[in-house]
Amino acid sequence: MAQNYLLIDISNSFTKLAVASPKRLGRATRIETRKFSAAFLKRSLRKRKIDVVMVCSVVPQKNSVVRTVAKGTRILWLTPKVKLGVGIDYPNPKKIGADRLANAAAVAALYGFPAIVVDFGTAVTFDIVSANRKYIGGVIAPGLESMTNFLYQRTALLPKLSMKEPRSAVGRSTMEAMRAGAVIGYRGLVREIISRIKGERFARQKAHVIATGGYADLIVAQLDEIDAVHPNLTLEGLRIVANLNTLRRQG
Repeated sequence: MAQNYLLIDISNSFTKLAVASPKRLGRATRIETRKFSAAFLKRSLRKRKIDVVMVCSVVPQKNSVVRTVAKGTRILWLTPKVKLGVGIDYPNPKKIGADRLANAAAVAALYGFPAIVVDFGTAVTFDIVSANRKYIGGVIAPGLESMTNFLYQRTALLPKLSMKEPRSAVGRSTMEAMRAGAVIGYRGLVREIISRIKGERFARQKAHVIATGGYADLIVAQLDEIDAVHPNLTLEGLRIVANLNTLRRQG
């Protein structure tokens, strides 16, 4: 009998969750992590039968929400100790964010390897799966919204910025100038980091480059270096890891 999974990705800014079968992800729901509560989770699960709760979390103080609501249901926490479908070649695996391991598991299973995942979250992270299907490390840079909020908070006259494609590289107002600096400048950051990773690790082979996260569509719009955008890559990684750790091998 097929199992029903509840997949939960608790990140710094937003928490995403979805009910899934072993083969398919259901519709994802997103909530600000500060609002993620036992009451919200109970409402989300009303009248649903869940066999396994699969969680990746980088906000430990929110883990109790899952434990409170999922009493009596098997909970799997994504850590380096569970089956991931990828190996880990990293000095201290415990220091790798669980969401980054979920992304590595997903990209290897869905797109192949070697691969680079660019995740546009609170920080933008670059995670690398080698040709040997091993997670080997990555890059962490400030997120796009974090950078623009810093300008807004630390300057008296600069406005809070809404993110969209700038009309031109030369801004004709303060808002347009900030938007050009944010979006075009951020593309430059992403392009340069991908170039350096490829030069160091994949100079003689093709690496799949997959983007995910909140601002992926905006930034990737003019980045030829990105092969595809997958909005729910982390949740797909949780589904894949849940399969590896709960389903019996056939045959």
